[in-house]
Amino acid sequence: MLLSLADLRNEPIPTLLDHARSISSTIPIIGFYLQPSVGGYVLPYQFWRELAEIENLVAIKIAPFNRYQTLEVMRAVADSGRAQEIALYTGNDDHILLDLMTEFHFGGTRVRFAGGLLGQWAVWTKTAVCHLECIKRRSQNELDGLLTLSQQLTDANAAIFDPANNFRGCIPGIHEILRRQGLLEGRWCLDPDEELSPGQTEEIDRVCQAYPHLQDNTFVQEHLDEWLA
Repeated sequence: MLLSLADLRNEPIPTLLDHARSISSTIPIIGFYLQPSVGGYVLPYQFWRELAEIENLVAIKIAPFNRYQTLEVMRAVADSGRAQEIALYTGNDDHILLDLMTEFHFGGTRVRFAGGLLGQWAVWTKTAVCHLECIKRRSQNELDGLLTLSQQLTDANAAIFDPANNFRGCIPGIHEILRRQGLLEGRWCLDPDEELSPGQTEEIDRVCQAYPHLQDNTFVQEHLDEWLA
């Protein structure tokens, strides 16, 4: 179970850990570091270090959108001695490929992300699978291309996720891409007032035109009738 602590944001760290231990006594848990912009809050190294010691913690999704905080979680898992038992997933949509490419070293202990649990991968999923496979091969010959691809994907994500407006247009942005591909009839959300931010449509137009290789439109069109039947 992906464990969110958003409703306990005013509680002390021991209470948060007791809550996690209580749930882990029943089912395996996945820790979740959610960025403050969308309801999460900053959690210190000591929290992640003690969380990693919970035997039934099987994974952590790390999505603070912050390099310092990401490193704290990676270091905490490395220091716990359970780096080989806990699967780490990046949720940093602003740093996807570089997170997946990086091997983190902490005084002899090496830690890597196993994969990603990302809002960005709700769209252009076919190419996301190809990117992940390319990273897993870790060919030195492909490194320069991957670094360029990382910058391009971050640029595209900025248009879709709307960080310029504190992520207000994030879900409509995802829906807009799916609408353009024919997978959704519209970009409607449960909240009728949740819409694209001013200028976001133009930003999505820009990145779609600039980075056709990030998209999977041909693959979607080949299967659209089959999927929607």
